[in-house]
Amino acid sequence: MNVVFMGTPDFAVPSLKALIREGYNVVAVVSQPDRPKGRKRELAPTPVKAEALAHGIPVLQPLKLRDPAAVEEIRALRPDLIVTAAYGQILPKSVLSMPKHGCINVHASLLPKYRGGAPIHHAVMHGEPTTGVTIMYMAEGLDTGDMISRTELPILDDDTTGTLFVKLSEAGADLLVRTLPDLLAGRIEAVPQNDGEATYAPNISREQERIDWTKTSTELFNHIRGLNPVPGAFTLLNGEVFKVWESRKPSGRSPSGADRAPGTVLQMTDDGLEVATGDGSIWLTRVQPAGKKAMSVSELRRGAPIAPGTILGAETT
Repeated sequence: MNVVFMGTPDFAVPSLKALIREGYNVVAVVSQPDRPKGRKRELAPTPVKAEALAHGIPVLQPLKLRDPAAVEEIRALRPDLIVTAAYGQILPKSVLSMPKHGCINVHASLLPKYRGGAPIHHAVMHGEPTTGVTIMYMAEGLDTGDMISRTELPILDDDTTGTLFVKLSEAGADLLVRTLPDLLAGRIEAVPQNDGEATYAPNISREQERIDWTKTSTELFNHIRGLNPVPGAFTLLNGEVFKVWESRKPSGRSPSGADRAPGTVLQMTDDGLEVATGDGSIWLTRVQPAGKKAMSVSELRRGAPIAPGTILGAETT
């Protein structure tokens, strides 16, 4: 049986590894084109491409999968099954109809919630208690296909989008190899999604990265960890970008900042930077001033302390 795997970032690598480890005949990998990286902006292979080449698997990197030439390249592989994981392009009908066992996708959410390109970010930012992976048949819509199998994971207080990427990528790979035997044997009864329960998780915009101090402390805690490690939450300090990487989970409503404008610095200690919020205050613990590396608040305090009364988020001093 010929399997074509489509994926691009680190999230997809465990699924590709699992297919190879279990002896599936991965005849080719399709990945996004190489992108410039680093200060020198040199072209670097995608993580999935690098893994495929390490196993001697041919790699296709069409700019647009809808290009007729790209479609014919895939058709020539005579795929019996196409597996995708965070590939980054919607498959056209001409590709979806090729394999006799269909096209399936390893998606990092409990569908129909969080369809789209940033499901992990949005689940954390919205304070969800659980998340998971859904394997589904692919359809022409955005993550709208019938669901084949799923697995759930709790979102812990110390989780970030980064930690969940790792957990969900491994969980997705495990679910994939547990699902395939029944799928290929025709023992799967896929379940249609309830479109009325669908929510969407588009890629994070620059405006979504900005901290809104009028939100509750819990909302801000989830916002900050939901954008860690990329792209990072930010506010402004003296008119310059001031990134916030970590904060402490609020233990309850804090009266400390109740009479201060949201975004006002209340105090700075080695334990953190206390800032007024919409319902009290939150303690920031790891930050990054403009032009500097990320650092603990205790490090910042020793070099460039922030005076109480400073307003974070203001466009100018």
